[in-house]
Amino acid sequence: MPDSSNIMSDDSASLDGTSTAARDAVLRVRNEVAKVVVGQDAALTGLVVALLVRGHVLLEGVPGVAKTLLVKALAASLDLDFKRVQFTPDLMPSDVTGQVIYEQRDSSFRFREGPAFTNLLLADEINRTPPGSWAALLEAMEERQVSVEGDARALPDPFVVVATQNPVEYEGTYPLPEAQLDRFLLKLLVTYPTAQQEEAVLARHDQGLDPHDLAAAGVRPVAGTADLAAARKLVAAITTEVPVRNYIVAIARATRDSPSLALGVSPRGATMLLWAAKAWAWLAGKPFVTPDEVKAVAKPALRHRIELRPEVELEGVTTDGVLDGILASVPVPR
Repeated sequence: MPDSSNIMSDDSASLDGTSTAARDAVLRVRNEVAKVVVGQDAALTGLVVALLVRGHVLLEGVPGVAKTLLVKALAASLDLDFKRVQFTPDLMPSDVTGQVIYEQRDSSFRFREGPAFTNLLLADEINRTPPGSWAALLEAMEERQVSVEGDARALPDPFVVVATQNPVEYEGTYPLPEAQLDRFLLKLLVTYPTAQQEEAVLARHDQGLDPHDLAAAGVRPVAGTADLAAARKLVAAITTEVPVRNYIVAIARATRDSPSLALGVSPRGATMLLWAAKAWAWLAGKPFVTPDEVKAVAKPALRHRIELRPEVELEGVTTDGVLDGILASVPVPR
């Protein structure tokens, strides 16, 4: 995702009072998360975008680049309930959704909620568990509910899944199927920090920072579910003109016609690109979506929805490279 410093800023001049207050509340999250996470502004902005449009996020990065810490700090700064599930080969669906248990003391049955009953669910190393456990998340991600023993149980609102995976270690993993990947609004790449950022990380640890104790690190709730709900209504009100919608359609169709791709973007992918662009425009203080917002979120919103042809992948071509070519070739509306 592009540098987000120009978006996660305090310039609210183009917004009315209500929108300004909601946006300021969301933007305060950045400074709060920065107390424990250095850099990763683009990933943080992507997570905020997902929260604004009820989307889910796939975080990809090597171990030790603060993926878990980033999500925990985001939840704490928004006063959201947070739960983490370590996905392992022996994980059962009921370990995610919950299960009905028998109470011997009164000979009754009751439902014990699983970790899915939260606001922000971190599915750590999601590709280390077999497909049966992924299936437990599909209904939760799409319908915001889980079905146990034939009963549908609604999940809290907001409910967002943030899944992580390691991009370099494939032994003992199960590649996520296209149906699962298509449920994620964005795939964000969490990269190594710069040398200056890494020195700042070491300096904070040298001064006694404990990443496992966010309260001691000074992370406090600076916004809440009411602010998030207000922001979501404002994002939904962002307008998109016909030429911009046609531009999104043209990008999606170009992926289906690309000779480098075996799988192009689905209509659901085009819709999610639209919503991500609306959230990006709102964060930028704009009342409508322009092609610039579409371009800004195109790669995070589409990179996991396309599949390279094997012969092209062997030549070193990447999904981001193909998307760059498509964005350069599709005419931009004036």
